[in-house]
Amino acid sequence: MGNDISNISVIGAGSWGTALANLLAEKGRNVALWVREEEVYDEIVREHVNSFFLPDVSLSSRLTPVRSFGEAVSGSQLILIVVPSHVFREVLEGLLPHLVKGMHIMAATKGIENETGMIMSQVAENVLPDSFMKTYACLSGPSFAKEVSAGYPTAVTIACNDVEHAENLQRLFTTPFFRVYVSEDLIGIQLGGALKNVIAIAAGASDGLHFGHNARAALITRGLAEIARLGVAMGANPHTFAGLAGMGDLVLTCTGDLSRNRTVGLKIGKGMKLQEITSGMNMVAEGIKTTRSAYELSKKVGVDMPITTQVYEVLYNGKDPKDAVKDLMTREPKVELEH
Repeated sequence: MGNDISNISVIGAGSWGTALANLLAEKGRNVALWVREEEVYDEIVREHVNSFFLPDVSLSSRLTPVRSFGEAVSGSQLILIVVPSHVFREVLEGLLPHLVKGMHIMAATKGIENETGMIMSQVAENVLPDSFMKTYACLSGPSFAKEVSAGYPTAVTIACNDVEHAENLQRLFTTPFFRVYVSEDLIGIQLGGALKNVIAIAAGASDGLHFGHNARAALITRGLAEIARLGVAMGANPHTFAGLAGMGDLVLTCTGDLSRNRTVGLKIGKGMKLQEITSGMNMVAEGIKTTRSAYELSKKVGVDMPITTQVYEVLYNGKDPKDAVKDLMTREPKVELEH
């Protein structure tokens, strides 16, 4: 199927959606890119660039911007959803009347729904008929859109319960610079992709406070431990968190200068307030909303997530980041590796 798919819809023209749409278009596929913002749509039509979200990238002539869901998915074999997690359900519900038998749904959205604590595949199960869930897939891993668009070497993972379908998608997305691995662990892949944004805010705040490399390394390592703890409690494969969608994405997002979530943390560490930070951003930092979801999910599942808890206290209760670090460092001593 990887070579049989010729018509693809990408829903969401942010930086990542545009980068993936362009990657597929440059592989010779016909790609309809659904664009929410009128000014972005006009610019892509007029100049074949998306300077709002992915500047300095010339878009393939096989990429066609559209404004309606009906126009986007008409005749498509694969629908790739790349929208912020807080509108994922709304977008799925909007697409639903236009879906027909034989279409495959895939998501590259990283987050946890605030109201329900659901990961995106659970939201999809809530909204879509069962027939679409058999081949539902998700893409995750360490992948800044700007670097993918520049052709820098990148490796990601596609997860699906149907391994054969995952392998078909692997062939579809793979290029000489974009390497794709497959997984059956939908839960782990999604939790790793969502929760690393929370830890990245903590790592950014640590850097903003000039706490040094030791502190950042500790946050990344112990952050991975609590992500895995929640994942295993929810049925994920623990080995997933040592992979691209776990450790790989976590390291990238906690250390990379292109990380929006790390940038939020940096500014918090330097004394800025959350509202002040978000008012100046034109792109979503998923970790802000995911922090609330992850905090509430950890309480619901009964899993200890101390770093997530402190990020929640800083973002939503105005706690001083220095006090948050002190509370983390003076917790009751623990063994490092839990059974």
